[in-house]
Amino acid sequence: MNQEIHFCTCPDGARIAYALSGHGAPLVMSGVWLNHLEYQWENLAWRPWLVHFSREYSLLRYDLRGTGLSDRSFNNTSAETWARDFSTVVDSAGLERFPLLGICQGGPIAISYAARHPERVSQLLLYGTYARGNFMRPERPREAPAAQVFVDMARLGWGIDDQEFMQVWASVFQPGGGLEHVRTWTELQRRAVSPENAAAFFEAAFRTDVQEDARRVKCPTLVVHAAKDKAVHIEEGRRLASLIPGARFVELDSANHMLLPEEPAWGRFLEVARGFLRRPRAQEGIADKLPALTERERQVLEGIARGLNNAEIAAELALSEKTVRNHVTRVFDKIGVAHRYQAIVLARDAGLADGGRPRLL
Repeated sequence: MNQEIHFCTCPDGARIAYALSGHGAPLVMSGVWLNHLEYQWENLAWRPWLVHFSREYSLLRYDLRGTGLSDRSFNNTSAETWARDFSTVVDSAGLERFPLLGICQGGPIAISYAARHPERVSQLLLYGTYARGNFMRPERPREAPAAQVFVDMARLGWGIDDQEFMQVWASVFQPGGGLEHVRTWTELQRRAVSPENAAAFFEAAFRTDVQEDARRVKCPTLVVHAAKDKAVHIEEGRRLASLIPGARFVELDSANHMLLPEEPAWGRFLEVARGFLRRPRAQEGIADKLPALTERERQVLEGIARGLNNAEIAAELALSEKTVRNHVTRVFDKIGVAHRYQAIVLARDAGLADGGRPRLL
């Protein structure tokens, strides 16, 4: 599967690498700290996810700052930093409205973004994740010291071919995997992040608390969790689903935090994910939908048809860029598209590129 790698720059100067693979409607995967955009394809745990979602969507992924192909010199780690970096990535990729996939530590990032930008997220799919990290669960007092062990182990044995260390890692994250799975986990660790940054990422993730953000999520949400997941206890998945208004919860019969493609739970996950993310196909023409647009929304759509970006449309119409973005979101909903390029094709086909009257379609 081919992918295109791009770079964007955050307000503080950090350079973030992101990748696009596949074709079709967009799907954005929030960042995980154990990642390398190129080697992730060779990792046996991640490859099934990337192959599947790149086959059905235009998949956007990125390396968190301090990891993978992103800037290693900017390693300040916090939930707020991760949230700001996520915004920079999706803005740079030109996405207006999209479904969002949050896996493990990427879940809190996805939850925070969906809560703070409801106009941008159409659906939220969360797998094996949580609203609060291991240090923030007082009713299970043994979790905090156990999590601290992982922080200490990262400093001492990260990315080293130490059988004892890797057996601990494998028994928690993918107990059903074999020796080759362990080998590719070790190589991904080595390529993704330094031992010092790995320990810092662990600590930041363990101190995460996005419960208030979860309560403010407005988009349709599906929470999926493996019943015997040792990395993230299933009670955290249930708790998360109870916090998000209207969220649906699906439990899978598996002990693997990262599902194996040969187990029935993987097929079940793909089934529920596909059903949740499915969107009605946009009609071929939009002439019949134009009357539903306000005059301002029509002007914004005309700007899109002419290839203008949001900043250019804002300058032309004497509006703020945020106002234009809100108009774009409403236009996309009314004409039934998910991506800017779809809007451009349909609007130009309707004769809007030159601000003219739409053709009958």
